[in-house]
Amino acid sequence: MIRIASIAALVLLAPLASANAAAVVGKPAPAFQLTDMNGEKVRLDSFKGKYVVLEWVNFQCPFVGKHYGGQNMQALQKRYTEKGVVWLTICSSAPGKQGHVTGSEAKEAVDERDAAPSRFLLDPKGVVGRAYGAKTTPHMFVIDPKGRLVYNGAIDDRPTSRREDLRGARNYLAAALDASMAGRKVEVAATQPYGCSVKY
Repeated sequence: MIRIASIAALVLLAPLASANAAAVVGKPAPAFQLTDMNGEKVRLDSFKGKYVVLEWVNFQCPFVGKHYGGQNMQALQKRYTEKGVVWLTICSSAPGKQGHVTGSEAKEAVDERDAAPSRFLLDPKGVVGRAYGAKTTPHMFVIDPKGRLVYNGAIDDRPTSRREDLRGARNYLAAALDASMAGRKVEVAATQPYGCSVKY
C-alpha cells in the first residue's frame, strides 16, 4: 500500500525544480507555433503586448475534471479573457495516449464543457510541452506583455481531484494575474504543479 501511494505521488506531483527547468520565471517565455483545433497556426509572439495564460489539459484526467466539472476553469477563462488576457489551452497528449484529441474532438470537448479559452492548441508531439517543462494536467503558466514568464505551477493549493476542495482554495493563477496586471510583484511566482502526468 505504501509503495503504491509513493508511486502515485511521483506521478501526480512533479518536483518544483524540474517544473521550472525549461520555463523560468523572470525569463522570456519559450517561443512556439502550434495548430489550433480549427487548423489555424498560432504563434506565441503574435500576442506580445498582452497577458497570456497557458493551461495544459487532458480532459480524461480527474484533476482536470475537478476544475471543469466544478466550472472553476471556465469561470477563470471568462473572467480574464474579458479583461483582455489571451488564454491558450494546450493538449500535449500523444496519439494513442490518454487525453489525445483531434481538432474535431477538441471542439466537441470544449463545447460540452462550455469552456472559453481564446484558442485550443494541439501539441501531439509534445514539443511545446517539453519546451515549457509541462509536467501535469493542469499545469499553468502566465506570460506578461513583455513576453516574460511571471508564474509557473499549480492552479491552486488543493492538490486533489475533489470538486468540494475548490471552495476555499487559494488560486495561485488568479493571484499571479491580478498582482501582475495591477503592477504589483507576484508574491508566489512558482509552485509545484499537481494532476495527472502529461501523456507525452
